[in-house]
Amino acid sequence: MTSFEVIDLMPQLLLFGLVGAAAWLGFKQLKSEADRTAERTKRAEMEARNRSHGTLVRGDDGVYRLKKD
Repeated sequence: MTSFEVIDLMPQLLLFGLVGAAAWLGFKQLKSEADRTAERTKRAEMEARNRSHGTLVRGDDGVYRLKKD
């Protein structure tokens, strides 16, 4: 393999590297969004089961407030 053949392959390697990195980042974002949606759904099911109107969370000052999504 000569140096000219390696140079001819460089654009394809860079393109595949960029596509792979974009796919990895997209999958990572998709997974975090799916986790957040699952948690929100689970909380909504618990609220419906308990007939409540929201989830209370204790703040730093010790006061309970409705959890914001």
